[in-house]
Amino acid sequence: MVDQSASADATEHITISYAGFARPWAAWISHQLEQLGHGTTLLRWDPKADTALAEELSGLLEARGRLLIVLDDWYFRLGPKTQEEWTAALREAVPPHADRFAAVSVATQSLPATAALLRPADLRDLDAREARRRVLHRLGIQGTGRGVDESAPGAPRFPNDPPEVWNIPRRNNRFTGRDDVLEELHDKLAGSGPGAAPPLETRIALYGTSGVGKSQIAQEYAHRFGNDYDVVWWISATHRGAAREQLAELAGRLGLPVGQELGDRIRAVHEALRIGRPYRRWLLVFDSADDMEQIEDLVPDGRGHVLITTLTRDWSGSGSAQEIEVLPFTRVESVAYARRRAARLTPVEANLLADAVQDLPLLLAQTAAWLDANPMPPKEYIELIRRGEPSLVGIRISSDYPMAFQTSWAITLNTLRERSPAAVELLKLFAFFAPDAIPVPMLAKARRGDLPEHLADLAAEPISWNTALRRLTESTAVRLDYQVSQDSDPAVETAQMHRLYHRFLRGDMTEDERDRMSATACRVLVTADPQNPTDTRCWELYAGLIPHLESAGVLDSPDPAVQGLLLNCIEYLKVRGEYRTGLRLCEQFISRWRTRIEPTHRTMLVLTHQHANMLRRMGRYREAEAIGSAVVDQLAAEREPSDADLLRAQDGLAGTLMALGSYEDAHRLFEAVWRAYAALLGPDAPRTLSSRHNLGAVFALLGRYEDALVTHREVLAVRERALRARHHLTLNAGNAYARMLRLLGRYRDATSSQELNARLHLQVMGPHTPQTLRSEHDLALCLRRSGEVARAGELMADLVERSRRVHGPRHPETLMVRADYATFLREHGDLGQARDLAEDVAERYRALAGENHPYTIGTLGNTGLVRGEYGELAEALAIAERALAGMTGAMGADHPWTLGCALNTAAARSRVDDEEGAVELGRDVLERAKTVVGETHPLTLSAKTALAEDLRTLRRAQEAVKLEQEAIGQLSETLGAEHPHTLSARRRRRPYWDFEPQPV
Repeated sequence: MVDQSASADATEHITISYAGFARPWAAWISHQLEQLGHGTTLLRWDPKADTALAEELSGLLEARGRLLIVLDDWYFRLGPKTQEEWTAALREAVPPHADRFAAVSVATQSLPATAALLRPADLRDLDAREARRRVLHRLGIQGTGRGVDESAPGAPRFPNDPPEVWNIPRRNNRFTGRDDVLEELHDKLAGSGPGAAPPLETRIALYGTSGVGKSQIAQEYAHRFGNDYDVVWWISATHRGAAREQLAELAGRLGLPVGQELGDRIRAVHEALRIGRPYRRWLLVFDSADDMEQIEDLVPDGRGHVLITTLTRDWSGSGSAQEIEVLPFTRVESVAYARRRAARLTPVEANLLADAVQDLPLLLAQTAAWLDANPMPPKEYIELIRRGEPSLVGIRISSDYPMAFQTSWAITLNTLRERSPAAVELLKLFAFFAPDAIPVPMLAKARRGDLPEHLADLAAEPISWNTALRRLTESTAVRLDYQVSQDSDPAVETAQMHRLYHRFLRGDMTEDERDRMSATACRVLVTADPQNPTDTRCWELYAGLIPHLESAGVLDSPDPAVQGLLLNCIEYLKVRGEYRTGLRLCEQFISRWRTRIEPTHRTMLVLTHQHANMLRRMGRYREAEAIGSAVVDQLAAEREPSDADLLRAQDGLAGTLMALGSYEDAHRLFEAVWRAYAALLGPDAPRTLSSRHNLGAVFALLGRYEDALVTHREVLAVRERALRARHHLTLNAGNAYARMLRLLGRYRDATSSQELNARLHLQVMGPHTPQTLRSEHDLALCLRRSGEVARAGELMADLVERSRRVHGPRHPETLMVRADYATFLREHGDLGQARDLAEDVAERYRALAGENHPYTIGTLGNTGLVRGEYGELAEALAIAERALAGMTGAMGADHPWTLGCALNTAAARSRVDDEEGAVELGRDVLERAKTVVGETHPLTLSAKTALAEDLRTLRRAQEAVKLEQEAIGQLSETLGAEHPHTLSARRRRRPYWDFEPQPV
């Protein structure tokens, strides 16, 4: 590999020779020299096994200019070449050309004695200034007093200063070859050098069969090129839930101001990476992302780089990433690796071994490790693999695996069984946990009764336990990761097993063995369950349990305790907002048990309830309704009206009906549930209050604002007495109460109450939780209605962005905020932006809830208002008439939303000179509004001033003046003489009505 970059006025050219591991040092030294005007060439050192070392060193002398060799732990080991070869080659090549050779050392181990001929300058454990001084001194270059600006764009980071944020598995010190793939990766992602064209790709998928080394290449790329980045982050993407947890963890490391909600943190990370703040250069690795549908939405956008390892071609096939296919080792790489891993192998034996395992890196690692640890003659071992007779060593193996894999793994297991039978049993148990993060501490601390006796004895004796773990690593099938600790002997934190071995171990057991190991794994997980999924302090524990549920067999267990674990994990996923993972678990359990247990069994009822919950939270309302209705119908036919299962099912169904816009049906159910809870538990019991809160919400959606106000006021009073004022349920009740004050036109009271409520939400829950966003949204609406337009606009613009990050662009609560911001912009901002936003929101509501949903109709009506502002009067009238007809059909003629649509329709008629039609409709609106919301409600007074304007157009001046004066007087009395509504009435500005979607 040659990466050449020369300055036009270079005073001297220097070729930098380095082993692949030391590339960060070579790049940094090159940059330092080029900033002083010297041309440089980077030349990767990779001597061929069949070429004499003296010849390889002589080849270096053919490079341009002086030679600077970067010595590290690998430089003398490549080839591999012996100490004797190095001594002879250096003595032959260096003395005659001493003026051309120079060296620096970054090795962490002692260099061979022969390295003294190169007189290397030691750069270990130095800061950048001193390292630079030593490099220049060794080359005899006079440097400037000041260093190079390392923060300049494109400047490589000093290798002793790691990236600001780093989370990558430890480096594999036996990594071999793959230089072509690594360089191709680097060229595609980062470009080929200083001043190069923009990178070809920002997303690369490493595709290949199992065991070919994809993850190892990704790890080496991160270590070798990590200094090109500020953030380097590894995500194990086998399980969606674990991947989301790991991605969310990055929020804290980036210092992002975000709450504890998983979705909040993921969206904050995505946004930070997209805009490049606080760090512009980032690399994310998604390892084992074989199920693209489960992981694709986690992959961020932006100018950083994403590296994916996968068994499938889905990523490249969909255009989501550019593909690089990873093939087995070349034979040269295989021989070099085998000889380094098992030093006793001759080149011929290493070649025979590579041929026997077909150059597959995983098998080569396993077989070479076995040969390194056992005295069997290599040719005899290789012959066993070639003959493909695992039965010779007493192992029964499925024919689904390659013969070389079968035989080599059989030999490994047999050796383990002879040396440490307990280690084999532990290995089998490992196969019933997720292979990417086997929870070793959880097993070590398991209750004695949870483990088989021999494993319990092993776990009770730390020395025996650690010895068994070390035995497992000898097979290379298991890799141990240790806790970050100050102890001299840190404990094992997790173990990792390649998925090929994981699947093989499970498949090779008898059915009885699998059942026993599954039961053991389930018992261990049950013991680890903190039994409190709604407590945020337990969330980290649940996040650690969920990846193991499927491997352990939790979904197939009839044990009530194990099913309880599953229910707790699903409740955690619901509370945490992990709806997709929760839905998948519900569907898997239900599909497996539907024919095995009754649908009214408690576990099945709870799972079905959660299934509908997950569907509703994902916007799949009709599916949730079908499931909820079926359960309610069945339970209602079999159980008493006060049955707890029936009440839970009715409460869930009512929530779905409310989301669907079936408010009357939801009201009937909520009221029945509330009355049942009140009779069973008392009026102030927590479940009763929660049910009554739901009832207040549906009152508001039905337009029964006074009933809703009374309900929320009473719930708030009880919660203030029973709970602290800063409790999240108390704050939620206060928010609902203030909202009703605003909807009743009591803007001053609503604003005063909501100012305090929003401030407490920020203090208690932070700025990015859904409840805080809802509270601040209500505050923004209060400010707008009170005339504080500047504050309202600033807050609402911020809320649009925060809601998008917290909920996502299509979430109903995001649509609610965007709908209100669109109406604000129409009156106080950019009319073009208002139109685009209003039309987008209306279309998204139509896609989410259907043509006839009140929110679809209401936001459609909002688009008619902005069309009218553009002078598209015919289109505005058509939309207004359509919205009026739709809202009448959905909510009835006397609902406040219908009256608002009628107010706008009268205005649209007036604008096309249909004054008679406007007056006719306006009179009807006024009379209905008096009855529905009261004589002095802002909607009623708007209807009065609008009717006065239309009467004035028809020259009915006396009636018009009377209505106008009444309206202005009532507005002055209720809202104040200087309120915007009052001033607009005096200035004879036509009133309008905005549809505001309410939270469900």
